[in-house]
Amino acid sequence: MKSLSNIDFSKLSLLDSIIISSQAIREDFPAHCVLSELQNRIKEAKSYVSSEYEPSKKLEKLLKLFYIHWNFGSANGIYKLSDVIWIDNVLKTRQGTAVSLGVLFLHIAQELQLPLNPVVFPTQLILRADWINEKKWLINPFNGDILDKHTLEVWLKGNISPTAELYENDLYKSESITVICKMLNTLKSALMEEKNMELALNVTNLLLHINPNDPYEIRDRGLIYAHLECNHVALTDLIYFVEHCPDDPVSEIIKIQIHSIEQKKNILH
Repeated sequence: MKSLSNIDFSKLSLLDSIIISSQAIREDFPAHCVLSELQNRIKEAKSYVSSEYEPSKKLEKLLKLFYIHWNFGSANGIYKLSDVIWIDNVLKTRQGTAVSLGVLFLHIAQELQLPLNPVVFPTQLILRADWINEKKWLINPFNGDILDKHTLEVWLKGNISPTAELYENDLYKSESITVICKMLNTLKSALMEEKNMELALNVTNLLLHINPNDPYEIRDRGLIYAHLECNHVALTDLIYFVEHCPDDPVSEIIKIQIHSIEQKKNILH
């Protein structure tokens, strides 16, 4: 994993942050190819929308280009979740998650100077276009559909709680670092599920570079170390979590894991 000491995400664009993060996690991440492919897409997009003057009409055309002509969209069939998060793979297959598709579409739209921003909604990333003297558009990055508030309320009730309500601050613009953490957390879970623990550990170390004392991140690092049989460091991380989050229901399960690792160490000695 590349050194993270010089990375300051607050000074980078969202796309640059994700490319640098991907390089830090994966030695084989082809940053140059990704940037070259995106430059070609931006050039084509500029040409495709050039006949329109109204920003809203330009965005309509860009949505058509991205989701219909280029055929980007949600993944189907059998696939690994990590494959639809890595943006180099999404550019190849044109299948992604809300975050990976949203990041690519957002970058192209911003290069066309369209007023588009990310929103980390409680259920998934959405994109928000703000027009002067017009109602904002809320876009589903999976398919380019314009969302209404009723649909968002249904998402909340179906995914969060039947009593969940939609609040105005659910639709506020999110900072780049929030989007990056959302993407990295999803990637970490996917890699752990896929038993790709070395890369999952790289993701966790990157998240801890962003937020060094997060006990949940330290817990996940401990679980990864335990899987890799690095028991000494696993114990340190898992004990840290239990001490800092004693009331979390997961703490009881982690205590059992700590006991199991300690027993193993005693047997080995």
